[in-house]
Amino acid sequence: MIIPDGYSDIPAGKIAAVVTHLEMTAPPARRDDPPGTWSLRKVDAPALHWYRDLHRRVGEEWLWFSRARLNDAELAAIIHAPGVEVYALVVDGRDEGLLELDFREASQCELVYFGVTAGLIGTGAARFLMNRALETAWSRQLRRVWVHTCTFDHPSAVTFYQRSGFRPFRRQIEVADDPRLDGTASPTAARHVPIIE
Repeated sequence: MIIPDGYSDIPAGKIAAVVTHLEMTAPPARRDDPPGTWSLRKVDAPALHWYRDLHRRVGEEWLWFSRARLNDAELAAIIHAPGVEVYALVVDGRDEGLLELDFREASQCELVYFGVTAGLIGTGAARFLMNRALETAWSRQLRRVWVHTCTFDHPSAVTFYQRSGFRPFRRQIEVADDPRLDGTASPTAARHVPIIE
């Protein structure tokens, strides 16, 4: 499909984001952990209510909505699937970051979800989490680790991934129903993306 140059209207009630896909095909140079008291906990067969709560606390501000729209059976089929690993960043005994790795495609790892709660942004916690993510991924026999982010995400997301060793290779436009209008997300989420009804 060819998208014409210029502006394209997005219908009311919809949102649109530019999605950037990034990858690395070899382990990057190791980056030192910033000072902090974080730890990483692997969560085998995560409880759905636990996953939904952490996913919302980390991602609602950035309009992470696709998992919130899944029913319990659909969500369990993904996060309990062999080859999918879920981790929590732990701070003072609380789960405050989410890392989800998908190894189901041979020789690849997708960083499906990666993020920390709002209070940890800018503290070095995301760097700690990324260091653990890359160590975990590249401990396997892989040829590629990849991730995608979009213009709804934190403004520094793309540069953070690039500093981590990823390089952009693809760009897409994603259009979807605004999750704040159907109750999937709070109407006050993502104030940087105005609601147009």
